[in-house]
Amino acid sequence: MILLTVLFLCIISTYSASVKGHTTGPRLNNDKLYKFTYSTEVFINRVKASLQDSAGYRILSSVDVNLVWRNPNNDDDQLIKIMIRDVKVENVNERPAAKDIFKRKNTENIIGKDYLAALQRPVVLQLLRGKVKNFYSYQNEPPVIQNLKRGLASLFQMQLHSGAVREVDVSGKCNVTYQARQDQVTKIKAVDTCEIEKTGFTSYHQILDVSAKTTSATIYVIEDSFIKSVWSEENHVLSLNFRQTTNAKIVSKQKLELKSTEAGPREIAGKQAASVIKKLDSSYVAVPLVAEPIKAECKNCPSLSEHWLSIRKKMEPENLSKAEATRSFLSFIQNIRKATKEEILQILRSESDAILPQLVDAITSAQTPASLEAMLEFLDFKNESSSLLQERFLYACGFASHPNEMLLKALINRFQDKIGKNEIRETVVIIMGALIRKLCDRGGCKLPAVVEAKKLILGGLGKAEKDDDVKMYLLALRNALLPEAIPLLLKHAESGEGPISNAAATALQRYDISFITSKVKKVMNRIYHQNHKIYEKTVRTTAAAIILSSYPSYMEVKNLLLSIGELPQEMNKYMLSVVQDILHFELPASKMIRQVLKDMSVHNYDRFSKMGSSSAYSGYVTRDPDASATYSLDILYSGSGILRKSNMNILIFNKKSRLHANQVVLEAQGLETIIAASADEGEENLESFAGMSAILFDVQLRPVTFFQGYADLMSKMFSATGEPINVVKGLVLLTDYSQVIQLQSGLKANTEFQSGLAIDISGGMEFSLWYRESKTSVKNRGAMLVAGNILVDSLFVQAGMETSIEVEATLDFISTVQFSQYPFLVCMQIDKIESPFRQYVSKYESLPSGKRYTSRKGKVQFLAGSELPLHRENSNMCRKVFSTESDSSSSWF
Repeated sequence: MILLTVLFLCIISTYSASVKGHTTGPRLNNDKLYKFTYSTEVFINRVKASLQDSAGYRILSSVDVNLVWRNPNNDDDQLIKIMIRDVKVENVNERPAAKDIFKRKNTENIIGKDYLAALQRPVVLQLLRGKVKNFYSYQNEPPVIQNLKRGLASLFQMQLHSGAVREVDVSGKCNVTYQARQDQVTKIKAVDTCEIEKTGFTSYHQILDVSAKTTSATIYVIEDSFIKSVWSEENHVLSLNFRQTTNAKIVSKQKLELKSTEAGPREIAGKQAASVIKKLDSSYVAVPLVAEPIKAECKNCPSLSEHWLSIRKKMEPENLSKAEATRSFLSFIQNIRKATKEEILQILRSESDAILPQLVDAITSAQTPASLEAMLEFLDFKNESSSLLQERFLYACGFASHPNEMLLKALINRFQDKIGKNEIRETVVIIMGALIRKLCDRGGCKLPAVVEAKKLILGGLGKAEKDDDVKMYLLALRNALLPEAIPLLLKHAESGEGPISNAAATALQRYDISFITSKVKKVMNRIYHQNHKIYEKTVRTTAAAIILSSYPSYMEVKNLLLSIGELPQEMNKYMLSVVQDILHFELPASKMIRQVLKDMSVHNYDRFSKMGSSSAYSGYVTRDPDASATYSLDILYSGSGILRKSNMNILIFNKKSRLHANQVVLEAQGLETIIAASADEGEENLESFAGMSAILFDVQLRPVTFFQGYADLMSKMFSATGEPINVVKGLVLLTDYSQVIQLQSGLKANTEFQSGLAIDISGGMEFSLWYRESKTSVKNRGAMLVAGNILVDSLFVQAGMETSIEVEATLDFISTVQFSQYPFLVCMQIDKIESPFRQYVSKYESLPSGKRYTSRKGKVQFLAGSELPLHRENSNMCRKVFSTESDSSSSWF
């Protein structure tokens, strides 16, 4: 805090533009040896925790500095030698003797003889006007040791006048601001501007990603033209966007203090720095001041096959709803990323059919060239019998956290080759659409594979003759969300027949409102008001939703409201519920709707008292400063009382972004003949059909058909077991963040955050002609794990923190309809089941010898279950339904 206070005062001060008496960099006096003490320390903890509770370590040493040479023609061109000696490694915080891993360990035992010798070999800096022009060291020194020297050397780089510059140090080429005031200089480094070779990746979606904030300040005190002391502090804060209490803080400090000066070596004569360096030590070579990468080898780590055997049981299908399955999934991904293609194939070829789907999820989610090549070699897309594994592979591709062009090209090649099962062919195209959007969102729209895939989908839609092919390409566009596809989607929405029109309209519904132009809204108005032809209710309601979600005009709202009362009875009730939900939830269109409702020709009892069972309702699942989640449930019935369409959505959003976490749509049509009822206008000739469609984490999946055609319906009804049909089952990688942070001290911090989900979504529809009752159900079960790992590894000592959160949750949607009377009774329920919530934090320090200190804390609680609220009419209807069921169950027959 003292450092930050001083820093603040320095920044706002305009007392002086330079250190008194100086306008360039620091200068050393001839024939003097400057003796400093130096320490660098690192702290790792959660953001709000104290430094005294942190994991970390401190490296202490003495540092001798002397002038080797000064340019006879330029006093600000100097060679200075820096030598580290008397090195010690210790705890950053006091520990009891039993927990002190450094106790009874001398420095050579900790660092190693060769590393210690390398660390104590001197380096030479060429300082030109206070900036490091050249950094001279010895070749083939261990990178971690060289980086520690670079961190120390970078402290000697400074200027004595205020101003903003771009300079190179151990962190890379960075924007730096200097503020000079009397005999003190403050240096502020904008670490996020530093150009340095970066490895790792971030998550595709902002909500699932990690935010990083960094501050860096260094304060110099100058005395007698040279450095008297340096205090440097660097803070890195990392937090999950959707849950910022899952976070980590890395604090790196450096301190350099002049203790004394004494007579030192004489200055070497010479005109050029290079010739002086050769005289000093011909082994010196100029090396970059920017830190170099470090490859750490894992000692005593299990092989891929050993790791798999240790977690295999946790990945069995019956365990997928448990958090341990997700934890095993995430840890195995880390190991796969280090594996070769041959190692991966060996496991794939030795596994049973029950385990293989989960194995495919993990291998595909690893997203390495070796894992992709292994999957493509293992899967035979010409073989229909392995379609489940092919589908799991494709869905894992769709959920890829950082897809690349190679992955998209692989899917293009598979599509152009023979595929045994048509459903897999459709899935390939649909997932290609998801990859196109992810690559385009990251500036890759002009990549050759993306251009080829866009041409394939847009061209395929234009040439498609079969309705199934048209729907396939429309679903791909529903994922791709290409601006250039909007004219094609408008054409199919307005001119296409039932299912095709519906698929095109729902694709348009997923576009950002910035793409819903006046032209798009004109087409949607023509569809809703049926200006040119008759449309199915599902298409009309989608058109209305697009209009109402894109800042509708006064006349658009007025015409929509005036239509209520002229629509089929259940559609009247549905549209009325939509309007009431917009007003209740204060959606953007609510202001315009309220303005229109001031017109009494629109707002009257006749229009707003329509009977029916269809409904639309939205509410909050959770509200949090970091991210909130909403649910919406829309249900549209046919005039005969049979479900026409139900649409349940869960959206997660924060101040910057929105994620369509889940959508489950159940659709049915042409079922009126079962109960000898009349179909609604425009739906008289529809084929009997029921199916389910899902979106999961912004990816449209291939729809599932329950039955199609009257014969198939009868067959399914008589052979039905009552068991739900699985729509999605598997393991999904959500957050996937891995970055190496170069610390100013020369150390590196490896930061990783992952979150995964084991998910099982199933749904079903039941009909009872005897009881004249139908029931639809959707069950969402999942186990989510979030894990963060921060590690600062100097190879001779490690310090780190692991944090994790796990929750197992179930969300059930049940809709019961009794159509023995009219208006028929409809009860909708959304149940959030009680779920366990566990949080763990582990901090540790360890030596290569195996000596280790660990601190663990945990918290376990249960999140109460509840029934999410819907509108009051639904509550009243549920009472009647359950009362009727109770009466019928206790009566004679």
